[in-house]
Amino acid sequence: MRVDEYMQACHAHPLYGYRHKLDSIGSAGDFVTAPEISQVFGELIGLWSAVVWETMGRPAPLRLVELGPGRGTLMRDALRAGRAMPAFVAAVSVHLVEVSEPMRRLQRAALLGSAAPTWHDTLAEVPAGPSIVIANELLDALPIRQLVRDGQAWRERVVALDPRGGLTFAAGDAVEFKSAVPVSEGAIVELRAGEDELLAALAARAVPCAALLIDYGPAAPAIGDTLQAVRDHAYTDPLADPGTADLTAHVQFAALAGKARAAGLAADGPITQAEFLGGLGIVERTARLMAANPSRAAEIETATQRLLSPGGMGQLFKAMVVRSPALPAPPPFG
Repeated sequence: MRVDEYMQACHAHPLYGYRHKLDSIGSAGDFVTAPEISQVFGELIGLWSAVVWETMGRPAPLRLVELGPGRGTLMRDALRAGRAMPAFVAAVSVHLVEVSEPMRRLQRAALLGSAAPTWHDTLAEVPAGPSIVIANELLDALPIRQLVRDGQAWRERVVALDPRGGLTFAAGDAVEFKSAVPVSEGAIVELRAGEDELLAALAARAVPCAALLIDYGPAAPAIGDTLQAVRDHAYTDPLADPGTADLTAHVQFAALAGKARAAGLAADGPITQAEFLGGLGIVERTARLMAANPSRAAEIETATQRLLSPGGMGQLFKAMVVRSPALPAPPPFG
């Protein structure tokens, strides 16, 4: 089967798919996301959303949408911070795009008392109207195709059985593809149809619409095999024990920006996560939080440093906004 078909099966199988694993996120799970590291992350996104709402002309209702909302932590923290602007919170209707019923239960518990969200299987199901869309660590999980250079041809990279009955990668049928850069024998390029579908759904929404996309990957154009699997906070073989590890691939932000503009959207960035959070005042917010919670000051400071680390999340993760062209570039992009 193709690599994207393999990823989709590992993610979404009704019995054995990884999306049904409730304990995947957190220190006791397989990986930790930024909202779980520090409440400041979600709070800053909440305040950012309120500012963007102002630039939209304060529409009501505003569809505040999160794609792949995890445990609901980001949205909970964003709404709490948004209370600093009561008119914003009053205008918001919360929409969560989540296909896993077990994850919906976690999100419902996290948001109890702070929002009455509506769940959807796809972004297209969210009611029309002005919208702000948040996607943190969503794009990396979209299934990818991989093509491998074989002589003068490109071949589909597939998952096949080896002679011992195990899984292995192999070169499949020849496919039509033209690389924008010179490549050598065995080079691998990755295709992301899920990004095209998401951008088309954003472009189809009524204006104004702004989407904040935060994920990991290079800012400049790049090729190569980036498929990876993480289990118990360590890298593992993507073909070992399908459905038990988090399968992801790096987001190619230069290509993503180009596709957004081709879809009729404006694109801002990417900038590093450190630049994005720094521009929103993470240092100042962290200092106030430490002063209000002196017994947890060291813990709070360490969490912020992890989000900003030059050798880790601060540089590896990027932030990009795609928006209706009539909207101004939001902070800290503009």
